[in-house]
Amino acid sequence: MQPTPGLMPPAVSGRPTRIVVDLDQLTHNLRSIRAHVGVPVMGIVKANAYGHGLVPVALHLQAQGVDQLGVAFVEEGMALRQAGITTPILVLGGILGRQVTQYLAHDLEITVSSIDKLRQVEAAAQAMGRKAVIHLKIDTGMERIGVHSYSARAFIEAAVASPWCELKGIYSHLACADDPDSAMTLQQLERFQDACGHIERMGAPMPLRHLANSGGVLHFPQTWLDMVRPGIVMYGVLPDPASRRTIDVRPAMSLASQVVYFKVVKAGNTVSYGATWTAPRDTRVVTVPIGYGDGYPRALSSRGEVLIRGQRYPIVGRICMDQFMVDIGEGSAWNEDEVILIGVQDGERITVETVARQAGTIPYEILVGLNDRIPREYRGS
Repeated sequence: MQPTPGLMPPAVSGRPTRIVVDLDQLTHNLRSIRAHVGVPVMGIVKANAYGHGLVPVALHLQAQGVDQLGVAFVEEGMALRQAGITTPILVLGGILGRQVTQYLAHDLEITVSSIDKLRQVEAAAQAMGRKAVIHLKIDTGMERIGVHSYSARAFIEAAVASPWCELKGIYSHLACADDPDSAMTLQQLERFQDACGHIERMGAPMPLRHLANSGGVLHFPQTWLDMVRPGIVMYGVLPDPASRRTIDVRPAMSLASQVVYFKVVKAGNTVSYGATWTAPRDTRVVTVPIGYGDGYPRALSSRGEVLIRGQRYPIVGRICMDQFMVDIGEGSAWNEDEVILIGVQDGERITVETVARQAGTIPYEILVGLNDRIPREYRGS
């Protein structure tokens, strides 16, 4: 079990709160996805690999032979190159002209989302004397970045004809595929195929077409095309309550801490800031050293649960920046007892999906919100 380097100095690597990432589960999930879709996989590792740790996860996926990696920003791609990652990396976000030289210097593939962006990439590539590897972004309904599918002809023709760009891919992003009954997903697929039709009519080689995110991988085989881009599902978490577990994927992350204090709170006494929770009886309360300063949501105040000695207990009072309190009633707990916030203990389980529902948010926000103040440990291969 090895802590990953991060913002925390070595002296605090023994902090009782920690994230444990099971690399064997990540391997299992990647294999399950590959077997399910039968096309190349771009593993999405943006946002600190969904809270699992950017560099350790990317290194592991590379060792498992993942076909491509996807990140959101050029800085993430640069960090991977500096860590020795040689797998192709696509930066999915929008670009600024001044950033293009960084993409080229670090051998990063570029999302080109307009003719103006294409010209900026061409100018930088020509100045550096090397071709840029690009993927065209087509907007089929997200209205985020990309050329609208219905007006993409001139954009595609300019990219195909570019002497300084190697057109490796063309893609769009699904807005509603987390819902298996989404009608919009098939509309987006049709719009995307219409845009790709321009390339066929030109007689040019078809670049890699990629459309399926986690929801597409789970629910819409029509969207798998030439490559898929699993994000949260690769980490064993479903993207939405409506999503169906059509693939055998398992959570790769657990979040644990330890009891650091025990006391009896008298009936009528209040707990934590704002005095929002009052003990209805004499009860035992323990303190756990993690809070919203670590990215554990304050919205779980008097709503969340933890596992201690295999029993489920409620968080009471407001979650503080660095600590929160748990009512164990007449239960037993000792200082240094393990506390599970996400994961399994003695057959009981708390999932990321459950935590998200209790916090009134989505699983993505729970995972990516867990910051580098929490040490990460890696188990398995």
